[in-house]
Amino acid sequence: MRLILLGPPGAGKGTQAARLVEKHGIPQLSTGDMLRSAVANGTDIGRKAKSIMDSGGLVSDDVVNQIVSERIDEPDAAKGFILDGFPRTVAQAEALTAMLADKGISLDAVIELKVVEDELVKRIEKRAAETAAAGGKVRADDNADSFRTRLEEYRNKTAPLSAYYERQGELKTVDGMADMDVVTAEIEKILQGVRV
Repeated sequence: MRLILLGPPGAGKGTQAARLVEKHGIPQLSTGDMLRSAVANGTDIGRKAKSIMDSGGLVSDDVVNQIVSERIDEPDAAKGFILDGFPRTVAQAEALTAMLADKGISLDAVIELKVVEDELVKRIEKRAAETAAAGGKVRADDNADSFRTRLEEYRNKTAPLSAYYERQGELKTVDGMADMDVVTAEIEKILQGVRV
């Protein structure tokens, strides 16, 4: 089962991905984790990424695509995977489609968690207040202004993926504002026809 979860920050992708990992035994592939692992392991592409990051540059799509490609080839991803944070742009999505085709595999589902942005801002503010009240450390970006900046970046760069995957006939949507268990159940309904 090869999946992409789409949705803006705070939509619940992390929660749902964790539930899918637990239920289906497939890894959640985070581009950030993959990048750090490639650098730490000193792979060819990891060394290339490290030199770019050390000089203050942004890692190019080509480097990220290669890191994702190598990670998908690892044994724990043979039964499937959930992509987290990739693709972020239509160019990355097109590269992913070509990469998977070269490997003789394809995505089984692209699931977008649809949300109401104003409600998301309230969720973030509530999460920050609850974390602080419990004596926990509130993330630096868990405030309304930072969150709105992240939403704007998502709208500009990542939201066009919905239209791309809709044109491919792969996009399914779920009401991300529903209760977490309801969202999980809706995702499972979508996956019922997906091979495991």
